[in-house]
Parts: sequence; structure tokens; C-alpha cells
Amino acid sequence: FISLGMASDRGAGLVAGYQAACDMALWVADYFHEFRDLYEVLHQVERRAYTAIDQEYEAARTFANAKSEANLHKRLAHYDTAHRTCEQAMALYDQLAILLHLLREALHLCSPHGRLRTQAHVRSELLPLFDMIEALDCVAMSKTLQPIRTHLDDMLVPFKQAEAIDAELRALVPHEALDFLVLAWHHDHFGHQSGSKKKGYHHRERDFWLACAEGLLGDAFDTLNALVVDKLDSIVRASSLVEMVNGLLRPYLTSCKGQITQETLNLIMFYH
Repeated sequence: FISLGMASDRGAGLVAGYQAACDMALWVADYFHEFRDLYEVLHQVERRAYTAIDQEYEAARTFANAKSEANLHKRLAHYDTAHRTCEQAMALYDQLAILLHLLREALHLCSPHGRLRTQAHVRSELLPLFDMIEALDCVAMSKTLQPIRTHLDDMLVPFKQAEAIDAELRALVPHEALDFLVLAWHHDHFGHQSGSKKKGYHHRERDFWLACAEGLLGDAFDTLNALVVDKLDSIVRASSLVEMVNGLLRPYLTSCKGQITQETLNLIMFYH
């Protein structure tokens, strides 16, 4: 048995059990669900923007139906307020949507040029984005960002693994061909997660970069491509394993009312 790394939360028992069994292995903390919480806030901001649009439309409709001059001025003031509120709500949604799109791209394992990202590179992209998001003055967003800032070092562990894999692969694979193979893996990975409209795009990109790499590597293509895919898959494999492990743990934890021994944890981590 070998350990590719562990993905879970920072529960004291899990940490102790895993470190006892695999003291030199990487721990990939399962905090990425907190990024999904940011998109929940985006949905809230979007709903408020649509509500503001409806209110502005209603204010415009009632203004158009005003009969007296006094009523006209009153309804015009109401419309101006609704219009400003609508503009602010739409601007907040647009800015937040753009920043979250950039945030998601900053978490990709590789750059658009096929280079695996480093911890320092990802950190340098994330921190300014966090600052810009908080500058939007959205209370819910600032509150959601706080635990992400706290756990940022843990979240960057996969990129530490990527740095080590990058150094290992560049000693075996020609650099330009490696970049092509990384891009092919990247698009294949996203192709599995995408809907039907984007799936075709990712598959075409994957096939294009594979063809480029094959042209450079010749007979060594199949062997080196399999090596690159296996190494890169090891980075993301733990994120799917954690749900399986949690699913196996929950019935046992429920039956023993949360009491689990250190020996049992060591065995679970060993067989994982």
C-alpha cells in the first residue's frame, strides 16, 4: 500500500490517525466546499438584483400613470430611488460574478499555457481577488471569505504536490511536449464535469493538444502520456475518495454515537 495523500477536514482524530500511519504524506484539507459558499452568496445577490429590476419597472409604470402634478413629482422621486437601487444591485452582481470567475480560474492546476501552477503563484493571484471581493462591501461575502483566508495554507497543498510532480516530469518529458500533455489532461478533466455544450469544446481541445504532443514525442507518446495522466490524476484523486471514506465512516460513527478509537482510525487510514 502507498499513500497518495489524504483529503478530509481537520478533525483531531482523523489528523492523529493519519499522521500515525503516514507521517510523511501530504494532507489535502477538504475546505474547498467553502468556495461553493461564495457562489451561494452570488445567487443571493443575483436574486436581489432581479428584485430591484422589478421594483424599478413598477416605479416607472406607476410614474407613467400619474394624473396630478403633485403625484407626478412624488412618483418621480420614487422612481429615481428605485433606479439608483437597481443600478447598484446590478453593478454589485456584475462585479462579483467577474471576480468569482477569476477566482475559479486561479484555482486551476495549470495555466492557459500548460504550466502547472505553484503555491506562490496561486497565493499571489488569490489574495488580491479576496481583497477586491471584500471591497465590494457585501457583508455576507466578507463573512464567507474569512474561513477561506484562515485555511488558505491547507488549500494550497495540492499545488505543492503539483510543484513536485512538475519537477519530476520535466526530468523525463521534453518541456514543450509536457505543456501540451498537461493542457490535454486539463481539458479532458473539465470535459467530464461539463454540460453537453462545453463538453464538445473540451474534447476538441484535448484532441488538439494530444496531437501536438504526439507529433513531438513520436513512438514515446503513449508511454509518456500515460505517465503524465497518472501523475496528474493523483493530485485530484483524493477529492473524490474523501466522499467515499466519509460515506463509510458515517454509519459506524452513528452506531457508536461518535466514539471511535485511535486503533480503528489507524486501520481505516491504512486501508484507505
